[in-house]
Amino acid sequence: MQLNKVVKHIVVLVLVLSFSCSKSKEVVSIKYENLAKSRNVLDYSGTPNSKFDRKMLVFSDQGAWFGYGYPNSSESFGGFTGPFLMTQENGTWSSKNLSQLSVTSNSETIQWESPKIISHNSHLEQQYDNGDLLLNQKLVFISGHTAAIKTVILNNSEHEIQLVTKWNNNSTLTESLEFSSSQNELIINSIKSEAIGHIIFPVGQNVALIESNYVSTTDSFSLKPNQSKEITIFQAFIFPEYSWEKEKDLISNISFDSILASRQSEKEDQLSKLVNKLKENFKDSIYEQVLSKAHLTLQNNWRIPAGEIKHAGLFPSYHYAGFHGFWSWDSWKHAVGLSYYNTDLAKKQMKVMFDFQKEDGFIVDCVYRDNLIEKHNYRDTKPPLSAWAVVQIFEKDQDLEFVKYMYPKLKKYHEWWYNKRDHDQDGLCEYGSTDGSLIAAKWESGMDNAIRFDDSEILKNEEDAYSLDQESVDLNAYLYAEKLYLAKLAEALKLPNDKEKFSYEAENLKTVIQSQFFDEQDGWFYDTTLDGKTFIKGEGSEGWTALWAKAATQEQAEAVKNRMMNPAKFFTKIPFQTMSADHPKFDPLKGYWRGPNWLDQAYFGVRGLKNYGFNDDAHKATVQILKGAEGLLDKGTSIRENYHPLTGEGLHAKNFSWSAAHIIMLLLEE
Repeated sequence: MQLNKVVKHIVVLVLVLSFSCSKSKEVVSIKYENLAKSRNVLDYSGTPNSKFDRKMLVFSDQGAWFGYGYPNSSESFGGFTGPFLMTQENGTWSSKNLSQLSVTSNSETIQWESPKIISHNSHLEQQYDNGDLLLNQKLVFISGHTAAIKTVILNNSEHEIQLVTKWNNNSTLTESLEFSSSQNELIINSIKSEAIGHIIFPVGQNVALIESNYVSTTDSFSLKPNQSKEITIFQAFIFPEYSWEKEKDLISNISFDSILASRQSEKEDQLSKLVNKLKENFKDSIYEQVLSKAHLTLQNNWRIPAGEIKHAGLFPSYHYAGFHGFWSWDSWKHAVGLSYYNTDLAKKQMKVMFDFQKEDGFIVDCVYRDNLIEKHNYRDTKPPLSAWAVVQIFEKDQDLEFVKYMYPKLKKYHEWWYNKRDHDQDGLCEYGSTDGSLIAAKWESGMDNAIRFDDSEILKNEEDAYSLDQESVDLNAYLYAEKLYLAKLAEALKLPNDKEKFSYEAENLKTVIQSQFFDEQDGWFYDTTLDGKTFIKGEGSEGWTALWAKAATQEQAEAVKNRMMNPAKFFTKIPFQTMSADHPKFDPLKGYWRGPNWLDQAYFGVRGLKNYGFNDDAHKATVQILKGAEGLLDKGTSIRENYHPLTGEGLHAKNFSWSAAHIIMLLLEE
């Protein structure tokens, strides 16, 4: 890290508790203005009781497939909880504390009180104090394979102290782990994963195996008053497609302080990009804080390529075992959120799903690193939002090479819809499946059990291609928007024929959307039967998708807006939930898509209002969404998969990526 890049982010100098040989025991440290707002924005405290215990949150960085927390019980003090291994079994705790540090003085083990905990988007830190000794531990990821843990012990007394430090594993939770050792290195193999773990201790501090445990002990050393000792260890979990020899070389040449400064600078850069783009009426510390939380949520779900996955991307949520994979429309939403501060990762996120594109243009619903755990789902795809995401990225960095790479794939996927999901060949598409199952066809909508599919039936188009017996307004609105986005990309690539073709098709489709899917009596957009003659009633969030796509007339948008802003329908404690609150089937606690507020759908609603000039309503709704969602603006509480629109209660998975991505969009988009 060049000095001028670090200095650029020095805003003020503050006193923090640290360790030195000075009498005051306080030193001056660099403070990063925006990074400071991420301090303890998520609470990682907790000690797991079993390998699948998911009551606590996990800190991760650099795309690593493992993460850490803080111990909250005295028997685990001295080190960091875990690591939590996402390398196997859809997430499992390796240990309560795989490298627990104990400090002995005069043959007595020192008992620590609860530590002072400090976390940032860049690193974890904890500080122990027993009066005579101060113990500071920091954890930072040096790569997607390795975390470094630095411990500094300071003699805070007025007399010399003789000490011995020892590392060992405190209670293995994953029974599949097997230990071996070589000099100062502990090697960890697992029958459940090809990833190999390594713990590297200082040279000369060898590792001894004791039954199913290990111990690594320093020679006795003394500290005079105000004198300190620094010890750094490394924990790595690396897949066989990567070189452990190269990683060891990186470890042997790394300076902990320089890598920490690099991480701080990196996160400050990213957070600055977000904070600096905040809309004028959201320039407040509470919204800056939630941006830090959204950024950190995406960071903790970031995974580097491994196994079947060839590009880096994001889990929907590491916290939920069923979400240790990569979904198509999740990925595209993640990419848009990422585009505001990390276009490189956003592009990789886009490529993940298109690596699995079939020859006919089909994009798989979800894919996994390890197909022995779960199989890729080729039974359906997801709503076509990929061109939207590519345009959002391109507008940020003007990378024409990325557009050249993606455009033919996007075009092929767009054409696939009309080739495989237009049963009556009328230019309007239906959701469907590849295996003829009704459930996969509902999954394809992304709104699995929405009431509009309660009476749906499946129809065969051809081999491996089936459609529902209804035409969906959201699908065709997405396709309308996609035509316009493809036209924009074609213009950038100087493909005038493609631009003209997609623009012409879009204009025709917009007319059909306005005439077929809008019920003038209700003032709402609905799905229709295949012949387009009968509305499938039940107001849901698909009703404002035409506004998001700019496919409605101004009069139609006004009518939809009036229903959206009605407190009895959609303007609830957390506005713009998935179905109207006055519908008899409205049930947020039991209905996954029958009432909860999903922040992606809420965002589409807000964006739709803005598209038609209803800016005051859009702002009012955004504020109510962010303030109504339980814990969203507080420190410590994670961002949830969805929320109860009437109570604000967070529902389902914690640490949900597309919720975080759409918070960024809500706060930054004009």
